[in-house]
Amino acid sequence: MTTAQITVRRDAVVAPLNRRIFGSFVEHLGRCVYNGIYEPEHPTANEDGFRLDVVELVRELGSTTIRYPGGNFVSGFRWEDSVGPREKRPVRRDLAWHSLETNQVGVDEFARWLKLTGSELMMAVNLGTRGIEAALDLLEYCNHPSGTALSDQRIANGTPEPHDIRMWCLGNEMDGPWQTGYMTADDYGKLAARTAQAMKAADRGLELVVCGSSGSSMPTFGDWERTVLEHAYEHVDFISCHAYYQERRGDLDSYLASSLDMQYFIETVVSTADHVGNKLRSSKKIKLSFDEWNIWYLDEHRESDEVNDEWRYAPRQLEDVYSVADAVVLGNLLITLLANHDRVASASLAQLVNVIAPIMTEPGGDAWRQTTFFPFSVTSRLASGDVLRPRIDVPSYDTAAHGAAPLVDAIVTADDERSAVFLVNRSRTESITVTVDVSELAASRITEAVTLWDDDVYAKNTLEDQERVGLKTLEGASLDEGTLTVVLPPVSWSAVALAS
Repeated sequence: MTTAQITVRRDAVVAPLNRRIFGSFVEHLGRCVYNGIYEPEHPTANEDGFRLDVVELVRELGSTTIRYPGGNFVSGFRWEDSVGPREKRPVRRDLAWHSLETNQVGVDEFARWLKLTGSELMMAVNLGTRGIEAALDLLEYCNHPSGTALSDQRIANGTPEPHDIRMWCLGNEMDGPWQTGYMTADDYGKLAARTAQAMKAADRGLELVVCGSSGSSMPTFGDWERTVLEHAYEHVDFISCHAYYQERRGDLDSYLASSLDMQYFIETVVSTADHVGNKLRSSKKIKLSFDEWNIWYLDEHRESDEVNDEWRYAPRQLEDVYSVADAVVLGNLLITLLANHDRVASASLAQLVNVIAPIMTEPGGDAWRQTTFFPFSVTSRLASGDVLRPRIDVPSYDTAAHGAAPLVDAIVTADDERSAVFLVNRSRTESITVTVDVSELAASRITEAVTLWDDDVYAKNTLEDQERVGLKTLEGASLDEGTLTVVLPPVSWSAVALAS
């Protein structure tokens, strides 16, 4: 049997845990909002029309900061359409997803929904078809207490207290030719810098996210970040990263090592940002907001007719059904985000409900957990204190896409009273015995040991079989004199919680 040795040192701190790393994303796309979080006729709906069974699952998932309202949708969004009496709100065409937008859920309703879930709002402004003035107006409407035209309009609309949104995205994927109003890096960098300067003149305490590349495969990747930051560096706090993964051509070995590509993405953006900072002789460090990441079977959707010539309300789009293998990869991507938490200070799993999501719903019916729900929810629940970078000694295996990949990956979090170890076994065929030296942690007992795996790596939860896949007890986990021993099943994600 293959073995691995992991050593944890209490001073190997990546960063104190910032719970924004467990963020998510709600876009007006497909059934994410309508017939997802919002369904007035559903038996569980509240007075705002929000499904409380979905709220309960979102709270269980542990998502924190929710990015809204897009995504590609934001580049055509007129925020004024989404406030005021619902019966007076206009229906608009959404060019991004070729559908109709009723605006029945808008800024104020979504902010109230966030209070139900205990999440923070991360707002995106439209820099595709609009610009500085609209961004400032939205900021005034959301954040100014009272006594101005737009803050008083918010109060008249039934929201007396300001939303006090701290984190704002300056557009979305402005490098992508699919984006309404896309731009060159030079044009976008200038607009983003002017918008950021104006927004911070209105509120110096804002945290602003400038658009990075839409993916590491973009032809302008790296050069886009450099050019944009040369304009906007001193005005912004974060640069965004977006990455999606899927199994291609039956190459499960490469797919299970997808986090190596994410690591390359992060390192490239960090080095580019630091190069610009050094060139400008700046003392600040730009953080990364990995505000879109997930598993997305994009190739299959491109070949489908989900987006067609019809203008429809809330069509079923991008409703991937995830497997055990997908969940293991997602858990590993989350490990990688935590391993780079010193620079990746915020992240948003895209998206939250129905659209490439951990939560699925049926109109008038059930809401249920996808396989990917479990590694995210458990990590969010168990992680605390500091993120620690462990030393991992384990053999590697060869992949076609990423070269040599370690068979085991792991990350650790710890505070003075509890700790947690999160692990992935990438081997398709072998269980791996892992010993973890936790002698420097406050650990005298195991409080929880769970794993996600199945004899069928392509097993899924569906409407007809909603609990086919779930967490299992990680059998045989033991803690003896500072050494944790676990046996990881093949193609598995596992978590072990320890306490003093």
